[in-house]
Amino acid sequence: MPPDSIYTEPLRRVSEEYVRSNPGSMEVAERAAAVLPGGTTRTTTFFAPFPPVLVAGEGSEVVDVDGNRRVDYLNNYTSLILGHAHPDVLAAAMSVAGRGTAFSSPTEQEVRLAEVLTGRVASVEQVRFTNSGTEATMAALRLARAFTARPRVARFEGSYHGTHDYTATPGAGIPDPVDDLVVTLPFNDIPGCEARLPHLADSLAAVIIEPVLGAGGVIAADREFLAYLRDVTRRYGVVLIFDEIISFRLHSGGAQAIFGVRPDLTTFGKIIGGGFPVGGFGGSRNIMELLHPTTGTIGWGGTFNGNPVSASAGIATLDALTPAAIEELNENGDHLAERLNKVFQATGLPALATGVGSLFNIHATDEEITDHHPVGRADPELAELLHLGLMNRGYFLAPRGMGCLSTAMTPADLDGLVAAVEDLASTV
Repeated sequence: MPPDSIYTEPLRRVSEEYVRSNPGSMEVAERAAAVLPGGTTRTTTFFAPFPPVLVAGEGSEVVDVDGNRRVDYLNNYTSLILGHAHPDVLAAAMSVAGRGTAFSSPTEQEVRLAEVLTGRVASVEQVRFTNSGTEATMAALRLARAFTARPRVARFEGSYHGTHDYTATPGAGIPDPVDDLVVTLPFNDIPGCEARLPHLADSLAAVIIEPVLGAGGVIAADREFLAYLRDVTRRYGVVLIFDEIISFRLHSGGAQAIFGVRPDLTTFGKIIGGGFPVGGFGGSRNIMELLHPTTGTIGWGGTFNGNPVSASAGIATLDALTPAAIEELNENGDHLAERLNKVFQATGLPALATGVGSLFNIHATDEEITDHHPVGRADPELAELLHLGLMNRGYFLAPRGMGCLSTAMTPADLDGLVAAVEDLASTV
């Protein structure tokens, strides 16, 4: 057993407080463990000793079975940019749900959502919908392989593109030949990529990248790095894919509009469904036409793809996300990250916040972070202490410290998180 750290005793106290404050959630967690592996159907939502069981979401807050209210800085992993139960989104979804929730034929809602996306994102001329971000990246990678007639794909260290084999490899249940077709490159490292990409070009179908690493720690790619990737992929006929499932919230045209780099394909999810299941991918017409039902080479289905409920909720959400609304969210997020870092500096707690606009991540390390390597060296006990300590103080973030803003948040919600971090730091 490793020796106790300075955070062991404070962590024990906050863990005991959490258990005492959540007896109802603990009881449901015990029931869940009998019928769900580990008591959950989403590995990403689990944390020890058990996650709260939520019964309601209201604006910027969530309520659990014990009646605890917390400001929700996770928003179902960034998908609820307008907060919970937004009246316009609910009205849009309910207006179509009463007439039927899914059909084996197109609906005007899916057409309208596609029009909204192609109207906002300059690189996207055509779109296909899926039911999740995992499906979106899986489809985009297959499309790139079909377009180039090449087998391999490249991703980046610290990236997350869902749970299908080509992005989760290496892993249990994934055959070794799949891993042989996936190349992992260093993030934000032009020389490191230049040393490998030219040698892979003949077999490489696609390079997929998050302009802002999500699960990797909310770390922005350097503008020069993305420009290099655009140049090198164009030079060798490789499809450049931007995974904007999380980062699309940062600008009406996605993060690609901020960085000024135009990919060949883009994947979408999260906010484009307004809180309902959704995913999507799109890009230039010459690539997307491979999906044409009569002249294309790829058949792509999905029972609930583009269903009218998700599409209507997504349209209502994107309509509310005007450039002014996005700018205000981003300004509030940038300011929040600055304030959190001032607290860490003033208290001497070895932590820091990374952030890009309305996305941020609290890290249990004070190393400079430009890629995922310092994130991997963070103190796990301090990370758990920060997470549970903030839960006890009424603030819901991801166990890894990720958070995001919603338009439902008030200045009091933002001030409250800063005060909670300051109070927590003073007890360590």
